[in-house]
Order: sequence, then C-alpha cells, then structure tokens
Amino acid sequence: MTTARRGAPALTLVSHPLCPYVQRAAIALAEKGVSFERQSVDLAAKPDWFRAISPLGKVPLLIVGRADGSEAVLFESAVICEYLEETQAGPALHPRDALDRARHRGWIELGSAILSDLWGFETARDAATFAAKRAALVAKFARVEAALGAGPFFAGPAFSLVDAAFAPVFRYFDVFDTVAPTDVFEACAKITAWRAALRTRDSVRTAVTEDYGDRLKRFLTAHESWLLKLAA
Repeated sequence: MTTARRGAPALTLVSHPLCPYVQRAAIALAEKGVSFERQSVDLAAKPDWFRAISPLGKVPLLIVGRADGSEAVLFESAVICEYLEETQAGPALHPRDALDRARHRGWIELGSAILSDLWGFETARDAATFAAKRAALVAKFARVEAALGAGPFFAGPAFSLVDAAFAPVFRYFDVFDTVAPTDVFEACAKITAWRAALRTRDSVRTAVTEDYGDRLKRFLTAHESWLLKLAA
C-alpha cells in the first residue's frame, strides 16, 4: 500500500484480486502518478462496512478523502476513471476533441461487453458453450482489430483509458495461453502487437498481485472450466 501525497485527497481503492474493473482504476491511478491505498475484500463474504458503502455490492470503489475530513465513495470503474482524468494531474488519458472522447468511451463500453463474454468463456463447462462464447469473442475482437492503427496503443503513441480498459482483457489470455491454446487472436496481428505493448507497461504490470495467474487458474478449477479439459 502507498499513502496519499501531502496536500492531495487521500484515495483508497477497494479491490478484489481478480476483478478486471479494479485493474482499470489501478492502471489509471498509476498513469496519473497518483498515490493511493489499496484494500481488498472477499466478495464471497462481504464485510458489513463494504455492504454499507457499495450500492451495487461490487468493486471497485474509490474512497476519496475531503479537505474537511469527510469521505466520498465513488463506484463503477468508468466513473472512477473519469473522475481521475478530471481531477488529477499527469498525462491526459482522454483525447481533447469531444468527438474523439465520445468514440473512446464507446470502445471502453465494447471492452466491458467483451468482459461479459469472457465470463461465459472461462466458466463454460461444455464444448458447445465454450465454442459459442469463443465465437462471440472472435467477432468482437475482429471489430477492435479493424479500428486499430499503427499503435503501439489504441489511438497511437499516447496511452489512453481505452488501453486501461483492454489491458485486463488481454491479461486473461496471458494466463489462458499457459493452459491451452484458444486461437482467439489468430487473425488479429494488430491486437497481438497491442497486447505485447500493454503487457510491458509498468501501470499494467503492477495493477495485479504477483499471484494473479495462480489465482485465476484456481478460479478455473473451481468452475470446472472447459478450458482446463482442453489441456488434459
């Protein structure tokens, strides 16, 4: 954990080790150079204090200390990232142009839709469900591939909130690839290069704990994932 800088609001990111939406917020905080504390909760046994401040019962939450000593709680990763962009110094993570910003927000939403498909993909217990979810992912990634330029990031040389949204998506596949080939990116040369650029970014690497891969594999085992059966 780190502590807030003197003169800046104290920020606490309430987290879960596997949550990709938490990673978005952690990446944005790191890109902005903002110090913050991180507190993990067990979502299978949510503590009372967490239930009291999380309207949806989900992470991430960002607890923001006010100058008068009170605290405000932000929920939903998109809201947290937008707040950080509007209030914190550091490099801009959204384009200046309003139309470009709106387009980026749309691609972030697509990233969220991909995460929904990923849940079905990683928890599929039979071949038919696995194949259907894989096809949905391939179709969505084909649209992303068509939107990418020369890179190395989504919109070129500048890292953006779209990159922060997709880095956790690609991290799943970094682990899946060690279990069994999925070939989801077989026709996506630009995405493959984008994944590689994000994988080595400090903000992306430090957004999870070192045991993330082991935790995800235990999750796959607990859900009797078809992906594990492919590796057998």
